[in-house]
Amino acid sequence: LGALREEDPTIKVQVDHETGQTLLSGMGELHLEIIIDRLKREFGANVRVGKPHVSYRETIKKSSDIESKYARQSGGRGQYGHVKVRYEPLESGSGFVFEDKTVGGSIPKEYINPIRVGIEESMQDGAVAGYPVVDIEVNLFDGKEHPVDSSEMSFKLAAKGCLKAVLEKASPTLLEPIMKLNVFVDDQYLGDVLSDLSSRRGRVLGQEAIGGGIQQINAEVPQAELLKYAIDLRSITSGTASFEVEFDHYNPISGKIAETVIAEAKARKEAAE
Repeated sequence: LGALREEDPTIKVQVDHETGQTLLSGMGELHLEIIIDRLKREFGANVRVGKPHVSYRETIKKSSDIESKYARQSGGRGQYGHVKVRYEPLESGSGFVFEDKTVGGSIPKEYINPIRVGIEESMQDGAVAGYPVVDIEVNLFDGKEHPVDSSEMSFKLAAKGCLKAVLEKASPTLLEPIMKLNVFVDDQYLGDVLSDLSSRRGRVLGQEAIGGGIQQINAEVPQAELLKYAIDLRSITSGTASFEVEFDHYNPISGKIAETVIAEAKARKEAAE
């Protein structure tokens, strides 16, 4: 890829660290096909090609209390950690909030941060489709230590065991990224572009004439519907339109769309194993 980029500066390569994919961008579909063919033919690379993965998220809709205990005894000093936490949903974009609400020293202070770390680590792998969990508040309200067997690691492992149990009864849901899309299109293609956006589950926020027979369309569209938008827009408008896109927020998804996302995530996990 580096050698090809030196020959052709229109080739762009980046790694999506969240999905683990190497993303290849070019001037069009034919351009990308030629690049892939050269990788295989000239460099002997075993290339697997697919569409970019979408970075979905998971969250909960209901509050839920959970008790988690980690206890191991194998001769000598064992491991023991016991936590009680409450998970609560937050508004979209709130991220993660952790509160220590223990009283009376039920859990020593030196174990609070390991509990938080254990919860945060568990949030990287949700129970619905394995996507990161976001927009939740976790309140640690009780627990118990063992005078000999408790340690930072035992409490961390106890905390990591909370999330999957909570997600099973707190109405877990998938979230998809929604992109802010601005399209600049000739008047003659305006209706076709608006119709296409509607077919992509897009929500048009407004439009305005910006001069020279050009209309600007402002819309919100799921990222999953925009993976080939540059190619499709070029086809619809005979190559005259352009667009800008950036991430805006996450929205819940359900029904057949969610079922498809979950099935694809499961298939990728099985293939990796």
